[in-house]
Amino acid sequence: MWVFSEADDNIRYVNKDEEKLIEEEEEVERNGELLFCGGTSWDTLTNYGHPDNTYGNLISPTRLTPLIGVNIRDVAAGCASSHCVALDVEGRVYTWGKNKRGQLGHGDMINRDRPTIVSGLSGHKIIKAGAGRAHTVVVTNDGKSFAFGWNKHGQCGTGSARTEFQQSPVSSQVSEVTNVVCGGDFTVWLSSVEGSSILTAGLPQYGQLGHGTDNEYNTKSSAVNLAYEAQPHPKAIAAFAGKKIVKVACGTNHTVAVDSEGVVYTWGYGAYGRLGHREPKDEWTPRVVALFQKKNVLPPNAIVAAGAHNCAVTAGGGQLYMWGKLKVTGEDCMYPKPLLTLSGWNIRCMDSGATHNFVGAEKSCISWGGSQYGELGYGPEGPKSATNPKKVDVLEGMHVMSVACGSYYSLVVVDRTNVGDKLDQLDVYEGKPFEEGTADAKAKSPGPKKGGAETPSNKRKKSKDLSESAEPKAISPAPKKGGSDDDENGHVEERKRVGGKQGRGNGAKSPAAGKASGRGRGRPPSAEKKSTQPRGGGSGGKRGRPRKS
Repeated sequence: MWVFSEADDNIRYVNKDEEKLIEEEEEVERNGELLFCGGTSWDTLTNYGHPDNTYGNLISPTRLTPLIGVNIRDVAAGCASSHCVALDVEGRVYTWGKNKRGQLGHGDMINRDRPTIVSGLSGHKIIKAGAGRAHTVVVTNDGKSFAFGWNKHGQCGTGSARTEFQQSPVSSQVSEVTNVVCGGDFTVWLSSVEGSSILTAGLPQYGQLGHGTDNEYNTKSSAVNLAYEAQPHPKAIAAFAGKKIVKVACGTNHTVAVDSEGVVYTWGYGAYGRLGHREPKDEWTPRVVALFQKKNVLPPNAIVAAGAHNCAVTAGGGQLYMWGKLKVTGEDCMYPKPLLTLSGWNIRCMDSGATHNFVGAEKSCISWGGSQYGELGYGPEGPKSATNPKKVDVLEGMHVMSVACGSYYSLVVVDRTNVGDKLDQLDVYEGKPFEEGTADAKAKSPGPKKGGAETPSNKRKKSKDLSESAEPKAISPAPKKGGSDDDENGHVEERKRVGGKQGRGNGAKSPAAGKASGRGRGRPPSAEKKSTQPRGGGSGGKRGRPRKS
């Protein structure tokens, strides 16, 4: 059987054996040097800022001493996470960052400033990873899945939520896994099992698990105290029976997926239009995004990404479409619109964080959005934030292979070949030693050294471990009055009341006693903002388009 093989716009015919060989060669060659930019004071990374948020900020792409020369094949982070995951070509897993819930997998709750190998996975070759708000899930080359971190809502997929903190890797109840991604407090697995190509587990509060319900119930008979029943058993999404899901991405509380025919689906939390259905309501089951169906389906090499408040895909010709809250201020984009400033670029990878976006295209790295900790990588002479996509000048001419955006930091993997001495000219960050990598927010991180010089460790007294906190309540509390609910990283999910009952209603329960039919979790109607965004979706038009080299 002959198939098309497309690379750098050159199309040629290959047979199945050659196609497998090409895939294997690409798999071997797909590795490079990891660079980091953004905040490293892990316990102060919030969207409110922090008096000490200048300590440890790396405002330019920086090399990390423990990973210099290590062949990194992939990176993972989450738009709600404050920890990082990197995979090398040998199948080893490196984690670092915040560890308040054991999400680093090292058997403790001590923050780590330096990438550290997860020894509990040493007997496995890890090929994929996902990072949630406070949990991590990985996939082995033989289709197994392991998880560690916060399991209060069953997001580790172990079949039980009794153990809230899984400090070391434990096995998830899934098989033949091909990929995994994590939302804030839930997990999505892709599987090669026929009829179960996508499975979910964790918090169902906004319908982000796709099973037709939010599992809401009242914990008191005499008053209204709403909670959401955890789903610790990975369960296949019934709406996709007979379909094969091949790509998926998660925001904090929403999901976007693409099937083998190129049709796009979204579900979960709908505020700001992040689901792309022209209305800001929750969806409890997968719903087709109208623009991407029939003739306008996505190509097999499409990129799919999701941030805290948005979604993005690349359609035919590489055109990038985005929807949701695309700017810190301004109108929301209620349905997919092309980002004209990136028209014509060959986009290879993309990811979105809490308020920022990163793209690898051709020989450039491009970023835009809000920035408080230097996560856009523009350096001391560059702007703090950017409304329109802008090149990361220090990486110009480098081949970016993979990107991942955390809450307020970014990970970039660049090809070492044909870069000359450009890598040697980048800053190098030593990081705090293990015993100093605790949750002491006031401890200053050593700054990066210029020109590749390594920084000697600062001599400090061992700081007391403050990362362990009191265990959270066993029941997920209902949203606070006023329409906001602070999570552990300081993020706030604003809940908009959208007249009538939110969600598609499939599997929805009757309102609890004393509970309004509008599900009582949105803003007052007067605070709702209708989208009047003009055509173009706030993409900025062609003005400010990054100039190709």
